[in-house]
Amino acid sequence: MDTFRTIDDLEVEGRRVVLRADLNVPVSGGHVTDATRVERAADTIKALVARGASVVVLSHFGRPKGKFVGDMSLEVVLPALESAVGQPVKFVRTDWTDDEAVRAARLLQPRDVMLCDNTRFHPGEEKNDEAFARTLASLGDCFVNDAFSAAHRAHSSTEGIAHLLPSAAGVTMAAEIEALERALERPERPVMAIVGGAKVSTKIDLLGNLVEKVDALVIGGGMANTFLAANGHPIGKSLHEADRLDTAREIEAKASERGCEIVLPVDVVAAGAFEANAPHRVCRLDEVSGEEMILDIGPGTIDALEKRLAGVKTVVWNGPFGAFELTPFDAGTVAVARRVAALAKAGDLVAVAGGGDTVAALNAAGVSDDFTFVSTAGGAFLEWLEGKSLPGVAILRK
Repeated sequence: MDTFRTIDDLEVEGRRVVLRADLNVPVSGGHVTDATRVERAADTIKALVARGASVVVLSHFGRPKGKFVGDMSLEVVLPALESAVGQPVKFVRTDWTDDEAVRAARLLQPRDVMLCDNTRFHPGEEKNDEAFARTLASLGDCFVNDAFSAAHRAHSSTEGIAHLLPSAAGVTMAAEIEALERALERPERPVMAIVGGAKVSTKIDLLGNLVEKVDALVIGGGMANTFLAANGHPIGKSLHEADRLDTAREIEAKASERGCEIVLPVDVVAAGAFEANAPHRVCRLDEVSGEEMILDIGPGTIDALEKRLAGVKTVVWNGPFGAFELTPFDAGTVAVARRVAALAKAGDLVAVAGGGDTVAALNAAGVSDDFTFVSTAGGAFLEWLEGKSLPGVAILRK
């Protein structure tokens, strides 16, 4: 992290710190159902409070499209935030057309914490409006961005404000950048990337960047079906992109030029219907019938991957192997995830994972805590893997 400013580079004692967190968390029945992002924001809040700062917390929540929407107020997150921080948190309910937040911020005492309402209630937030950025900057003396998951967006609260105040990365963002740099920019080799998901078309940039940086690229999910079809294997009614076969071949050719091995399934689990507990069978690649669809990797593929992992030092994972949301077609993802987690826990490799489906799959397998780092970012994680510059990160460079 020596290329980025962190909170250690800021003098915060007795000062108001504007903290951009990501509190865009799932809510049901008026309660937060997954507080992971809240807990990670709390780590930075507690670190700043311990150093004598008062903290003004900003976040978006849903897509209110530039106007006040009661159901998208951050007030619903307040109890979870207070619990995670371990102290009372003041709340300012505002649509950002008034000066309520600014007036409340000026009354804060050292070690106070205040949560402002949804920044997306203001129409200028997503336009990176300079006037709104100035309003946000007037809330404090310095700025800390802890929302890596929103860093791919140049918004007033992520990028605009950083031009107006001394700025740094928060604890979570610093850890996220460090983990990703360790995995991709200066990894211990060999490096294996595991990329799943439905479509090649949505991950062309990702695959193109990874073949230049990793030693082995394991392809799973619906994407693997497209690659199998491109290699002449029957895939029946499997999810795939018939118009992307040439793209798959081009990626394989580029990988070959770069010395990156493309790893595809050697056997599969095929079923007649896309539904939980559908009748299924394990078959070789040339045995999939026209009425079947591939829903998971087979035991031979799992065994081959587990053996291959024994010689790997870094794993970057984005996307499940099969229809992991349907039992028993989560078996391949769970088995490989548990093997990666065991090796990471033993210190034998560095394992970094990210993306919504990936995090859900790792949680279902009960192994998230054993990975070296699990990113809660979706789009930002993908854009980083694609080699793109993230506005919210770039502005924090020294």
